[in-house]
Amino acid sequence: MKTASTSLAASLHIHEDFLQCLSSHHHNLTSISSVVYTPTNSSYSSVLQSPVQNLRFLSAAVPKPQIIVTPLDESEIQATVCCAKEHGIEVRVRSGGHDYEGLSSISEFPFVIIDMRNFRSITVNAEESTAWVQVGASLGELYYRIAEKSRTLGFPAGTCPTVGAGGHFSGGGYSMMSRKYGMAADHVIDARLVDASGRILDRQSMGEDLFWAIRGGGGASFGVILAWKINLVPVPEKVTVFNLNRTSEQNATALVHRWQYVADKIDDNLLIRLFMSSLNSNQDGKRTVQASFTSLFLGGVDTLLPLMQESFPELGLIKEDCIEMSWVESNLYLAGFRNGEPLEVLLNRAVLRKAYYKGKSDYVREAISVDGLEGLWELLHEEEMGRTQLQFSPYGGRLNEIPESEIPFPHRAGNVYTIHYVVFWGKEEESPRHIDWMRKLYSYMAPFVSKSPRAAYVNYRDLDLGMNKKDGSTSYAEACIWGTKYFKSNFNRLVQVKAMVDPSNFFRNEQSIPPFSSLVEEMS
Repeated sequence: MKTASTSLAASLHIHEDFLQCLSSHHHNLTSISSVVYTPTNSSYSSVLQSPVQNLRFLSAAVPKPQIIVTPLDESEIQATVCCAKEHGIEVRVRSGGHDYEGLSSISEFPFVIIDMRNFRSITVNAEESTAWVQVGASLGELYYRIAEKSRTLGFPAGTCPTVGAGGHFSGGGYSMMSRKYGMAADHVIDARLVDASGRILDRQSMGEDLFWAIRGGGGASFGVILAWKINLVPVPEKVTVFNLNRTSEQNATALVHRWQYVADKIDDNLLIRLFMSSLNSNQDGKRTVQASFTSLFLGGVDTLLPLMQESFPELGLIKEDCIEMSWVESNLYLAGFRNGEPLEVLLNRAVLRKAYYKGKSDYVREAISVDGLEGLWELLHEEEMGRTQLQFSPYGGRLNEIPESEIPFPHRAGNVYTIHYVVFWGKEEESPRHIDWMRKLYSYMAPFVSKSPRAAYVNYRDLDLGMNKKDGSTSYAEACIWGTKYFKSNFNRLVQVKAMVDPSNFFRNEQSIPPFSSLVEEMS
């Protein structure tokens, strides 16, 4: 029987061998020691926990890494990869810590975390409308650095400023400008990564197949991405935002139903996102649904109002509901900061709203009926007030124009909107009840969403969809169960690329891309 003392001894042995390997590769033990943390270091817990958003993955029962490396230069990442491979240790790479299933921070096997928090340099070339972004940089930092150089350039990425660029771009990256400009990954034009052999590759040396795979296929399956080169996009000096709340008593259901016929067809410069939640009604304390219509328009209010009057008059938008501001300021507004907050809050990397939560996603290709929506509201009322949120994000525009095979992210034409489901709770012991409720909700939605496959967004990682086997024997057919939900027919090419660049499956996790050899075995 393994005791705590023997486990600690084994951990220390792994650490000693690993550190010795690192020093032999790096020749600067002092430098290496300053970026290596083990459970015996006083800072280990804070380094492990600080980026993690989902408290489910900080519980005592969750396996912890033997070692955390917070590299300062590329050679330390190369050494970490080579030494992990030499000593049979798994590698998990963490850029922001927002992985929905904690795959960047946990493993059931001995593992090392490469935490990219120090890889956060951003170099903006406003004249060429490009930027190099290291993967540990947050989206908030990126938006701030762009604004330092230009108020008429932006980038189409997410609204949460603490999300790391590494994972967000490698999974696709939806934004409030996606109807105008597509996904974040659509604008990646170069990259640097460390492969399973410890080599540093750029677009030219890695080749177009691997460069294709990491832009939406999940970079963690293929290597340690170091930095992205991106094309910035033009934005007007002033944009317009609004957030209108409507409850069931204010005709919310009819407005949501109508929104489904408008949101993907309206002017490409306008994106109206919906947030649905269950609240207490003013009428006898009963529960009500609140729909929050949150919008970014790439233009002024005087252009927006007649557009809304023509396309969505039912919402009743008036000038007083709207605020004109710069694009960079709109990122504060959309992230929930109060109007007037300084731009410097975008540089705050601390995760302010940690909680236990479970998320899922769907794609809707035909409008859901009023009856279907009302059934959904009833399920929302079953959960505690303030615990749930549904996010409806519209498609159309540029998202419809880019071919599904252009990058691995396949969710393009034919989608009306995507749904993000999330439920939050406050205590670890409450987890089973809330997760069961989320699965019940997901089951209810099956008739209303995409089929064959029932699609999902890889940046809202969901292990309920399926996992690789712990012994590494996952077949292609088994991986297809979840792989085609995320990537549709692009999954086949991702498997082939994986076999070319990492045939030994060194970079792996519960939902990593399996190598092509699995397909060969399945067909033989």
